[in-house]
Amino acid sequence: MSLIGTLVGYVLTVFIVVLVVRMVLDWTRLVATGPAWLGQARRISHRATEPVLAPVRRVLPPVRAGGVAFDLAFTVVFVAALVVRSIAFAL
Repeated sequence: MSLIGTLVGYVLTVFIVVLVVRMVLDWTRLVATGPAWLGQARRISHRATEPVLAPVRRVLPPVRAGGVAFDLAFTVVFVAALVVRSIAFAL
């Protein structure tokens, strides 16, 4: 069981890193335009994380605060991935 927990933990670690990359690339898009490879990296990160984020976003839509929207689904998925990763590594 320890091998399975370790593998699941590593997969979740990669997923968390991709979530952080998505967050940073989305922020940089708001600040300025960049080289062409940034667009490609953004598309890859969205393809990898959107299948998990979309169902959560349907249940928990973004919260509007004036002209800004806070994506609570991203936060919930990020925290859940951290918790499940720590449980997987503890197995």
